[in-house]
Amino acid sequence: MRSLRIANQGLTALSAHKLRTFFMMAGTTVGIAALTVIMAIGKGTERQVMKRVENFGPRAMMVIAGGGKDLPPPDMTVTTLTLEDAAAIRDEIEGLEVVAPQAWRFNMDLKHGANQIQAVVWGVEPHWHDAWNWYSSEGAGITDEDVASLARVCVIGSSVKRDLFDNADPIGQTLYVNKVALTVTGVLEHRGTGGMGGVADFDNRVIIPITTAMRRVMNVDYVGAIRVVTKDAAAMPRQAEAIRELLHQRHHIAPPQEDDFRIVTPDIIAGLVRGTSRTLSLLLAGLAALSLLVGGVVLMNILLISVAERTKEIGLRRAVGATRGDIFLQFLAESLGVTLLGTVVGSGLGWVLSLAIGRLTPMTAVVGWEPFALAVGFALLVGTFFGVQPARRAARLHPVEALR
Repeated sequence: MRSLRIANQGLTALSAHKLRTFFMMAGTTVGIAALTVIMAIGKGTERQVMKRVENFGPRAMMVIAGGGKDLPPPDMTVTTLTLEDAAAIRDEIEGLEVVAPQAWRFNMDLKHGANQIQAVVWGVEPHWHDAWNWYSSEGAGITDEDVASLARVCVIGSSVKRDLFDNADPIGQTLYVNKVALTVTGVLEHRGTGGMGGVADFDNRVIIPITTAMRRVMNVDYVGAIRVVTKDAAAMPRQAEAIRELLHQRHHIAPPQEDDFRIVTPDIIAGLVRGTSRTLSLLLAGLAALSLLVGGVVLMNILLISVAERTKEIGLRRAVGATRGDIFLQFLAESLGVTLLGTVVGSGLGWVLSLAIGRLTPMTAVVGWEPFALAVGFALLVGTFFGVQPARRAARLHPVEALR
């Protein structure tokens, strides 16, 4: 009870000097707010990573035409991958479940009646549905017979159904792609937005037999990518290296020549997502550390000034029986009170900023209980470390000298 009464006296002293208390807690508030935002972005990034990897496929790889180290947007002007490359991968690499070559073009004009939109058009084989785990919710998908006969058929995404057919039943209807008439045989399951390769809306697409795409619609003899799904995710690094060596042989690539293809794995996707928030997280971490350090120094100096201003008060308390421990506890309680109050305000500010970042930027921020728990720990550490010196100075004042 005695300790609680002494601590209460310290907190009462803080409320009596509101402006001074505000300046003491300002640095802690900014630091804790930054810390909260950092952890919210970190947690949001991990959630985004898991979502991207799930969308991409945890057992999937993409062999994309074109060299370089960075993940490019798909470019159908690159001619380095062929159907024969896909067949070689399928035949020579062990442990693969699906190998699906695909040709694509972005922003192609689609027309049905008076409606006209732009969408991505993919030329695919029937295995594409298994490779992406993406099937038709209405009608049928692409079949082997469609590929063999260069059939003029297509399967559309739900956004194309909405925008081109006004959500009417499109099965059996005709749409035009580059003036080529295609009959709609199915509608893909809804997938929503997000993903890689610059495709903001997964459902704004049309898939057609790959032979039809290459010979009738796009007039090419190469593919943009090869989707590879392995039976065992643990074997993916070894299989990716085997695919690289196979394509080196087929494309006659020898060091120091640069690869004319890229192999994208879930680890690469995860690294790209984490990289988007790394710079901001480092800046916020630096701001948090600096704010907590500056806040602690300001807190210590203002408390030292407070000790000098309250010398008579300290002497009077000592004269009526307060011990050095009582004085030490009172000033330490003031230090901890300021930092804990700054923690509460900073956590609230960080929560608001995290919500704003999540809504106003492409970044994902998720606020949990962890930032507040960590903030309380930092507050106790800062309050104790920077409050000890002023508390010791106050406790060491001689009562007679203080009263004089």
